[in-house]
Amino acid sequence: MKPYTINGRTYYPTVVSTGNIYRGIASWYGPNFHGRKTSNSEWYDMYAMTAAHKTLPMNTIVKVTNLLNGKSAIVRINDRGPFVKNRIIDLSYAAAKKIGIVRSGTAPVRLEVLGFNGKITTASNKVKTSITLDNFSVQIGSFRRYEGAKIYKKRYDNYNNTYHTAIVKGFYKGSPIYRVWLSGYKSENEARDFIKEGRFPGAFIVRK
Repeated sequence: MKPYTINGRTYYPTVVSTGNIYRGIASWYGPNFHGRKTSNSEWYDMYAMTAAHKTLPMNTIVKVTNLLNGKSAIVRINDRGPFVKNRIIDLSYAAAKKIGIVRSGTAPVRLEVLGFNGKITTASNKVKTSITLDNFSVQIGSFRRYEGAKIYKKRYDNYNNTYHTAIVKGFYKGSPIYRVWLSGYKSENEARDFIKEGRFPGAFIVRK
């Protein structure tokens, strides 16, 4: 929430409320940033449902709706940007694909703040209810060769008799990449605590 300066301009992260609506142009960022650190010190995963925003608090949950086709995606803010005039949000590749802007690059969107810190808050008959986002995993490795991922998966499967591994195929710069995910976390906080223990350097959270 601290102010920061980019290209001579200072931005002031602000407190927002569930239900706040914003409109603007969405863009997306992918391969050139994949694996780099985000503004909140996570590792950017172009296949995770995340996004960059200039002033929304980190870990704000936002519903992004493409106003041209009605498609929507729910993302978590974990980075700052886009620092391009008139653009309101920078989506991960996965989120951009879900709302159909990978080819066009940009589209007018509607943003709705749904919640914070992994929880979505909705209004139903004027009663507030909380829904916890689940299906969190931790990426512990990535390999160009499937055999390497297979060996790694086997080595860490049933880790601590709690977590299980899976191989998820993706593409990076046009070539296949095999990512090893460790799953079985009951919450995002549990996954974060696991990463902080430092057992797998470079590990980061992903969500199915």
